[in-house]
Amino acid sequence: MANVQNQYTQFPFQTQDSGTTPTDSTSANDEDSVVSDCESGVSGPCFDQPSLSNKGLIRLSHGDKAHDVIAKRFLSNLGSLAAHTKDFTIQKNCFDGLTWQARLQSFQIFIKAMEKKCGGDANVKYAWCAATGDEISKIVEHGFGYSGLPKNSGLYGHGVYLSPADSPMESVKNAVVDNSGMRYLMLCRVILGKAELVQPGSTQCHPSSDEFDSGVDDLSTPNKFIVWTTHLNTHILPEYILSFRAPSSWKGLLGMQDKMRMKMPTSPWISFPALISALTKFLPPTAMNLISKYYRDHRDKKISRRELIQLVRQLAGDKLLVAVIKSSRTKQIQRTK
Repeated sequence: MANVQNQYTQFPFQTQDSGTTPTDSTSANDEDSVVSDCESGVSGPCFDQPSLSNKGLIRLSHGDKAHDVIAKRFLSNLGSLAAHTKDFTIQKNCFDGLTWQARLQSFQIFIKAMEKKCGGDANVKYAWCAATGDEISKIVEHGFGYSGLPKNSGLYGHGVYLSPADSPMESVKNAVVDNSGMRYLMLCRVILGKAELVQPGSTQCHPSSDEFDSGVDDLSTPNKFIVWTTHLNTHILPEYILSFRAPSSWKGLLGMQDKMRMKMPTSPWISFPALISALTKFLPPTAMNLISKYYRDHRDKKISRRELIQLVRQLAGDKLLVAVIKSSRTKQIQRTK
């Protein structure tokens, strides 16, 4: 059992001299301490958090290789928000007890089975998952199979939604603040196997066929990995728990950060109302009803602009969208002549 734990509890962002062959790799610079401009926003551990049981968890300290690499990767992806992050703590699941040791062995067996199924590549990734402190305590104690799963939007069916290791912001946005002002994320190792594209509005709860093993919201650049309810205790291994405190103004800062990215495009573009009007000529009513609903959700601030764009891309397809936008741009130029 010890070999199983050593093989599958190493954080992947390590240099080659560590003796491992990580799934996700970075340069040796990632072994340095946390980015200096983020250090002022990171304070010592907060261990009196009533909503997160420490049973089965051990705290990592500054100077620990895994702590520093995870902290640097996480905080650097927060951008300017990192300076507003306080009481940042990383805890490691020590997989205490016979049950967790059995889950570790099971995880290894499923990786080998997936490698055999997928021609040698099980597609194992690290990914973030937002959950409350109470949910994490239960997951650490009982695994993902207990009834109170982390709450998801349901846009992509029934399962646990995770975001890629290099995109923690997707999960940060879904992190719920507890009574003590803390937010929590899990960094999990996930067996994805062959992923299938899941359309918005799906009620899927298992792979659509034996060919597939997991779901994604976009095949080329996914923002969400979907692990179905049938695969929770075999395909997700929660290895690290991040907790941090953010001010009440953090949501406003998130909005400001999004607006800073929304600069006027230099390439051809079209407003959403005009795009919806143009797409009605090409898409069936069911698709248009969904697009209109998602646009209303965006106006009501239920989903972000980026999420809206991803949803429209999935329903309409990039080829049609490019053609519609270029056609609109051509008409605009002709009107100005």
